[in-house]
Amino acid sequence: MRHGVAGRKLSRATDHRLALLRNQVTDLLRYGKLTTTEAKAKEVRPLAEKMITLGKQGSLHARRQALAFMTDENVVSQLFAELAPKFASRPGGYTRLVKLGPRLGDGAEMARLELVE
Repeated sequence: MRHGVAGRKLSRATDHRLALLRNQVTDLLRYGKLTTTEAKAKEVRPLAEKMITLGKQGSLHARRQALAFMTDENVVSQLFAELAPKFASRPGGYTRLVKLGPRLGDGAEMARLELVE
């Protein structure tokens, strides 16, 4: 029984899965959108929202927490300088998930995760 077990394993080892999610959150915040499978997008979404919330806090502690998770210091600087002020008046819901249909190669459901403007 898997009562109360949250999250998807995505057919990866723990360290591989965490590296994948960190990279995808970093790329989402760098480019503003991310096209991936629906399952991965649903896992990336809450992590990206937490990073934006850290950016809104703006403290040194929040910046260090974001640096510990994301893989690029420039993206963290961009998050705190540009993205966080844009979402300052928004109380959450910074991302949008758009379903794109099945991938041609293997039929995996694809989705685009994008930042709300």
